[in-house]
Amino acid sequence: MLKTFDLVLIGVMTATATVTYTIKHRAELKVEEVHRLEAEIKLEKDTIDLLKADWALQSQPNRLERLVKAYNEELKLQPTESTALVHAKELPMLKSEVPVPDVTEAKVSAKSATEASAKSATEASAKGAPGTKGAQATAKAQPVPMPAPRGEAEDADQIETGSVEE
Repeated sequence: MLKTFDLVLIGVMTATATVTYTIKHRAELKVEEVHRLEAEIKLEKDTIDLLKADWALQSQPNRLERLVKAYNEELKLQPTESTALVHAKELPMLKSEVPVPDVTEAKVSAKSATEASAKSATEASAKGAPGTKGAQATAKAQPVPMPAPRGEAEDADQIETGSVEE
C-alpha cells in the first residue's frame, strides 16, 4: 500500500501548496494596498489641483481691487511703499547664525555690568529717580543683531528672495 516515501511526498506537496497559497494571498493583499495608495495619491493630486485653481480665482487682481474698494472704509488699506521692502540679507540673523560669545569675556562682562547696574541702581534709588528697573533690565539684556546696511551701489530693482528657516 502506501509506503513511507509516499507519505513524505504527500506531506511535502501539502506543505508546498500551503506555502504557495500563503505567498499568493500576501501578494494579493499587497496589490490591494498599492491600489489603495495610488487612489489616495490621485485624490491628493486632484485636491492640490483644485486648491491651485481656487487660489488663482481668489487672487485675481480685479477681484482683489473690488474687495479693496468695498472694504476701504473699514480696513483703511494703503499701498505698500517701495521703501518698506527689504532684501533677505538685511533681515536679522537667525539664532543659529549668532556667534557664540567667549565664556571668559562673558563672565568678566557680566560681572562688571552687574556691578555697574547695581551701583547705578543704588545711586538712582538714593536720588529717588524713577525707572531704576529699566536700568537693571538693560544690563541683563542680550545685544540684538542688526541688519546689514543697504549699499548705495545696489540695484534697487532686483529683489532677492531666500529662506529664513532654521
